[in-house]
Amino acid sequence: MTLLETSGLTRQFGKLVAVDDVDLLIGERDIHAVIGPNGAGKSTLFNLVTGLLAPTRGTIRFKGEDITGLKPHQIVHRGISRSFQIADLFEGLTVEENVRVAAQSLDEHRDSLVRRADSLEEPRRRAREILEDIGLADLAGTRADALSHGDRRKLEIGLTVATDPELFLLDEPTAGMGKEESIQTVRMIRRVADERGITPVLIEHDLEIVMGISDTITVLNEGSVLATGTPDEIRGDEAVQRAYLGTGGPA
Repeated sequence: MTLLETSGLTRQFGKLVAVDDVDLLIGERDIHAVIGPNGAGKSTLFNLVTGLLAPTRGTIRFKGEDITGLKPHQIVHRGISRSFQIADLFEGLTVEENVRVAAQSLDEHRDSLVRRADSLEEPRRRAREILEDIGLADLAGTRADALSHGDRRKLEIGLTVATDPELFLLDEPTAGMGKEESIQTVRMIRRVADERGITPVLIEHDLEIVMGISDTITVLNEGSVLATGTPDEIRGDEAVQRAYLGTGGPA
């Protein structure tokens, strides 16, 4: 089943075409990676899908429904969440409070000024459960601004999970991590996605991680799709090797 589909998706900034006529298919439960050199349009593509930018032209469909031009909060409530390349956290709140606030976004009474005291129990329960899943339960009472870089990245993944998405977009989730911590984080992402029935789409710079975790890889170059295929197909694609991986291909 196709979960997300873009057709002719394009975004221009003046004369610069950052995303150029991109057709993308994300299958349900398919671990899909988007790779490409700096400036290829990867983060702009994520910004279009999540409503942070409006496309110049083209359409975005989620579960068959046209979501083109919807606001970010409307897209979140349809089941799409994302993390950013630079962690975006509530610095003065604890780890648990960060996740609880994200979980509260699902509450239909979240904007009400009058609430029952026990109305926060379900978001608290979800927050504790998610912290167990992402390996941060022991740091539940720690302020976010006191976390290590790797734990901050994990917490941001927890925030995306807390909104109960069907699709989550992760922008370089292992950026700045060492090799072992990166591998552990990727394993955690796969496990959480499998256990919760979430489809992950990753922008990732580490080719070893991409080749090891992905079912499907899309390569962007200068805003356009250069190739889409399995890791083996991408590894053997001469155009990809010339444009991104180098003539020798990935190790």
